[in-house]
Order: sequence, then structure tokens, then C-alpha cells
Amino acid sequence: MRKEGMTADRMIAFSDAVFAVIVTIMVLELKAPDLPDLSALVPLWPWAISYAVSYLFIVIIWINHHHLMRFVGPPTLGLIWINFVHLFLVSLLPFATAWIARTKLASTPVAFYAGLFVCIDVAYNLFEREVLARANTPQMSSSMRRMARRRSVAVLASFATAVPVALIAPGLSFGLICGALILHLRPDVSGSR
Repeated sequence: MRKEGMTADRMIAFSDAVFAVIVTIMVLELKAPDLPDLSALVPLWPWAISYAVSYLFIVIIWINHHHLMRFVGPPTLGLIWINFVHLFLVSLLPFATAWIARTKLASTPVAFYAGLFVCIDVAYNLFEREVLARANTPQMSSSMRRMARRRSVAVLASFATAVPVALIAPGLSFGLICGALILHLRPDVSGSR
């Protein structure tokens, strides 16, 4: 029993370390202006917005991941692989964030960014489904599972819609991404604390 708990703990520790590295890589992309004036910050708005949204996305992923890990028990090999795929996709976020910032939210980079969110969300949904399918706790009722599934579908649909919208209206697409993130601010779909 102790060995199984340590396996889950190792998966959690590794995931936490990967999230920390991703955030560190992302912040290293931020470059301070050469001028000492506050007006020198104005041209950096694409970096600030894309960094803030990506950072929020990583925080939401980490919080939801942490919340789900309470239900894991001994992780299966399949769950470990799904987790690795999910982390790999999240690790591409600093690249996508830098691209949309450098191009000032141009259509193709925003479409790529939204597409990456789709891929990350699909991997997360697979992870969530695997965890919830194995969860046998009174804390996770069938109605809570249904609510989690509905929320996941709504978020995925919003991210998927943002991809083609980015080709016409990248700002609106970016707004769809931000709106979808709001649905995952709270990991507990029951409404209880």
C-alpha cells in the first residue's frame, strides 16, 4: 500500500516540477525595456497580455490537476502516459505565447495558440476521464461527474471555435480563449468548498 502511494506522489511531484519549469521558461521570455520611462512599457502590451493569459492557463491546469490527483489512488501505466502527453503539450505553451506576443496577436499565431489549447484540453479531458472512471469515493457523485464532463465539453468547444475565428478575428478568438478559462477557475464542480 505504501509503495502505491509513493507512486502517485512521484507522479504529482514530477508534474509539479514540470509546471514550475514551464512557468520559468515563460517568464524568461519577458524582456525589460532599455528606456527608463513608463512609456517604454506600452509597446510590450502583447507580451503582458499573452503572458498573463498563459500564466493563468497554467495555474488553472495545475489547480485542476492537483484537485484530480486526490482521486487517483495507484496510477495505472495508461494514466501515467496520459499525464506525460498532457505535460508535453503544456510545455509548448511558452513557444506559442512568445509567437503571439511577437506578432501582436496576428491571425495564424493566435489560431496555433487556440489549437494548442484544444490539444492540451483534449489531453486533460482524457486524464480527467481516466481519473474519474477509477474514482470510487463518496466525494465524487454521478452528478458531479456529469457536471465535470459538461464543463469539459463546453471549454473544448470554445477552444475549438477559437481556432477558425482566429483566422478572421484574432482578438475575438483570444477573448474566446479567455472566456473558456473562466469555466475552469474552480476545479470543484459541486459548488462546495
